[in-house]
Amino acid sequence: MVSKEQIYNWLEEVSDPEIPVLSVIDLGVVRDAQIIDGDWLITITPTYSGCPAMKTMEEDILSKLKDKGIDSAKVEMVLAPAWSTDWLSENGRVKLHEYGIAPPEHEVDKSVLFAEPTVVPCPKCHSRNTRMVSQFGSTACKALYQCNDCQEPFDYFKCLK
Repeated sequence: MVSKEQIYNWLEEVSDPEIPVLSVIDLGVVRDAQIIDGDWLITITPTYSGCPAMKTMEEDILSKLKDKGIDSAKVEMVLAPAWSTDWLSENGRVKLHEYGIAPPEHEVDKSVLFAEPTVVPCPKCHSRNTRMVSQFGSTACKALYQCNDCQEPFDYFKCLK
């Protein structure tokens, strides 16, 4: 009998198609894994409604489980509660940083509406002397920043709650 822990371990091998250094576990989109009527049901939550990567994640999850001998599994997408950057694992935050994407700060960023943009440390040189170039980055969940010291552009994974 395969355990829930084993399922989670296998899903650590399933990468986010948009940020391949993160697993679906690191990203926090896998909400649950349970056996119902003899079949595994994997519950996932998108990082935002309409995320185009979710279909690929679903297919990759099912493919991984099939490779591990689980032929009868289903993936169910749930929208509530809404995904939060709080669900990113600490390991995932480290991986983002090492990949060159600044991980989200631990509070909701409403500064675009009311004040100066969030100060985001540069993942390359660690300077806090950075600036937001665009609220919208390469994907909807990221903003584009640039370091004023090393001049490197970098993505910032926006904080969502």
